[in-house]
Amino acid sequence: MTLTNYYRVLGISSEASVEEIKKAYRSKAHLYHPDINHNPDAKDLFIAITEAYDFLITNHEKIKSDEKAYYHAMEDWRKYRQYRSRKKANSYARTPYSKFRNTSFYKTTRIFDGTTIIYGFIISVMVIVYTIIGYFYRVHHPIPGLEKPSLFAFIMLLLLGVLFFVVSLAYLRNYIAAAKKRRKK
Repeated sequence: MTLTNYYRVLGISSEASVEEIKKAYRSKAHLYHPDINHNPDAKDLFIAITEAYDFLITNHEKIKSDEKAYYHAMEDWRKYRQYRSRKKANSYARTPYSKFRNTSFYKTTRIFDGTTIIYGFIISVMVIVYTIIGYFYRVHHPIPGLEKPSLFAFIMLLLLGVLFFVVSLAYLRNYIAAAKKRRKK
């Protein structure tokens, strides 16, 4: 397959981001997995979209950089990875969809997983705690020659920490809802 075929199979433009590639693969994998789609062409389509996803994710930066890097990426792909990718896709096509969704390969398509959400919470709490501690430390231990710390900067940093916390909380709620939905299927 050519690069344009890879994009066409996934139904995305050549300017697609990594997140868009992952999202397209998840929807196409669900649509064409032979365990769900009993069309005789479903297995071949599933293999093609898995091959396209594997190539585009592996070589995303090379494709975007320049023509020569793209050419070398295509040659390397043909020589070393295409057979392996098709073989892997063929085995995934024979796997029931419910088990396929739990493979490490499919899980790479998730944009936000539990670890990312936990890191978000940790960062938000650190911003809040260090903002409060830093502000009160500077108020009680002023540096000679510098003015007192700005209340505006304190409030802005505190709001930033709270914003990170709220966003992490929203992602956690969506992650839990999606996990419950996956378990029900």
